[in-house]
Amino acid sequence: MKIWVSAALLLLGSMMSGAIQAQSSELYQQLGERSGIETIVEEMLLGVADDERIAHYFADVDILRLHKLISEQVCNVSGGPCEYTGESMAVSHNNLGINNADFNALVEHLIAAMEQENVPVSAQNELLALLAPMHQDIVE
Repeated sequence: MKIWVSAALLLLGSMMSGAIQAQSSELYQQLGERSGIETIVEEMLLGVADDERIAHYFADVDILRLHKLISEQVCNVSGGPCEYTGESMAVSHNNLGINNADFNALVEHLIAAMEQENVPVSAQNELLALLAPMHQDIVE
């Protein structure tokens, strides 16, 4: 299952390029705009905090700042009016030793949070496709 999630993300990312960009503002709306995105990110981080597989990566992290940055990033890539103010994924994840299983665990929590907020599956897939290219900068 975990290998499948990673492979599916990479495949979706490569398949959906130009069409996604044209639909981005619609995606932003389907995610619930800024407040919906902030709720999704909060729920994702709450799930991560209880996940023994990956919680240790967040032990010394300023969670409020992380919530802000992830929310900005999701808002930005989904066509919203936000500017991402954080470091690049390569810089912020350098030498953390994150592997595919860790990456997939976080994605599981993102999907669960979107499901909890009743985000349509097509919008979930669209967002995952936009985020998938980050895999190469996060996983070592």
